[in-house]
Amino acid sequence: MGLHLNQGDDELVENHEINVTPFIDVMLVLLIIFMVAAPLATVDIKVDLPASSAKPAPRPEKPIFLSVKADQRLFLGEEEVKAETLGPALDAKTQGKKDTTIFFQADKGVDYGDLMSVMDALRAAGYLKVGLVGLETAAKK
Repeated sequence: MGLHLNQGDDELVENHEINVTPFIDVMLVLLIIFMVAAPLATVDIKVDLPASSAKPAPRPEKPIFLSVKADQRLFLGEEEVKAETLGPALDAKTQGKKDTTIFFQADKGVDYGDLMSVMDALRAAGYLKVGLVGLETAAKK
């Protein structure tokens, strides 16, 4: 505690106690900031993803998600796009930077042929860096 009684000495005695109150205040503020910001960093398109045991890659600041729902509708971020307008929509979203990684996620009920047609549309638009999104599972040993 901070109580120090004067015992008549003129010597200055050092107080070796650490005041942790400012540290706790800063930690609580950071906790609140992260609790508010975490839900804003996710995409609200619900897709039933297949599981993967691969090690996750680091996530960029502003990822661009391309989603295929079970009914074969395409979403770029949270906006629905048609397959014919996928290239111009991606160009607008990435400011024409063709080396941007596009995170591709699809419902596990989507046919493989439909996935390949979307991948072909991405390649035709010039976007060759595609990251596949899946659910994380524990690695099998």
